[in-house]
Amino acid sequence: MTAEEKKKIIRAAWLRENGHAVPFFSEAGENLKATRELLSAPERDLARQEQLLEASLGIEDYSLPSLKPNLGIGVMAVAFGCPYVLDESADPWVKPIITDANPEDVSHLQLPDPRRSGLFPQALARIDFFNERGRFPLRCVNIPSPLLTASLVWEYGSFLAALLMSPRQVHLLLEKITAATLDFLRVERERIRSLFAYTHESVYIPADLALRVSDDVAAVLTGELYREFGVRYNNALAEEYGGLVVHSCGNISRSLPAMMETKNLLGIDLVAPQNDLSLVKEITRGRTALCLRYFDWDFPTGTEVRLLEYGQRLVELFGARGILLWTHTPTVEEARRLSRSMRRACEG
Repeated sequence: MTAEEKKKIIRAAWLRENGHAVPFFSEAGENLKATRELLSAPERDLARQEQLLEASLGIEDYSLPSLKPNLGIGVMAVAFGCPYVLDESADPWVKPIITDANPEDVSHLQLPDPRRSGLFPQALARIDFFNERGRFPLRCVNIPSPLLTASLVWEYGSFLAALLMSPRQVHLLLEKITAATLDFLRVERERIRSLFAYTHESVYIPADLALRVSDDVAAVLTGELYREFGVRYNNALAEEYGGLVVHSCGNISRSLPAMMETKNLLGIDLVAPQNDLSLVKEITRGRTALCLRYFDWDFPTGTEVRLLEYGQRLVELFGARGILLWTHTPTVEEARRLSRSMRRACEG
């Protein structure tokens, strides 16, 4: 299947127009992080990514090769002045600058320069390097929702309490973060020569349809709180990009009804084993596309994981229209075997 044929089927799935083939994505092997080693050596980062992409060419799924200029999910928070600590095995750790002791400092935060603040110069330099030397289109630097960035800028537990105790300061912070996120995305999309999609993940989303954001705070909020502090600011992103795909890890059942109110919502990207899928089906009722993730490490410890059977159950539950399946196996060979079985199950 050609890249254009894959794109056509994937687009139909996002638009909920397909009724036969279900696009599925089988990642495999190492999950690269923005570690100290890779952040300090873009040439090593590029080589590792392209090596993984080459090894994955035999996987018979709907994946399209792309490169990720990865600096971790905290790039926007660092631009607002948050310190960060590099890690040997994970993305950089971000330290908050707002706590219970200084919520009023939110009013003093300045909008970052989208080219010069924090890690932005390093992010743009990584994009330039991949533009010049990479062989595949580029994704975006990690794209957190305004709500997620706010939970990094403001100490997490204190931030959740502030949604109730200090809503005025929270809204002010979210307004600033939303403006800064849009500013940087504009600079980034001008800088990337060959854009894969407005996403930092590997699942293709046509650029004319939507932007994808990570919104993990949604899993701990009620619908009322998520509507006020999540949907309101996601709508500004959706308006600029024509649509939005919202991702959240964890159980999003409480916030899902509010999430469905997002302006121009194209899809919801959720971790299937962490959710009550019958409830997800009842709430969504086919009104948005669903990207259903079920990686080998998403299941409870000790669970016997049968990825093919699990994917088949997802198709049986939700039907073939408007769903995309996204999984991961420890090795490329396992992904190859899985993809051959998935093609028979999803296209037969």
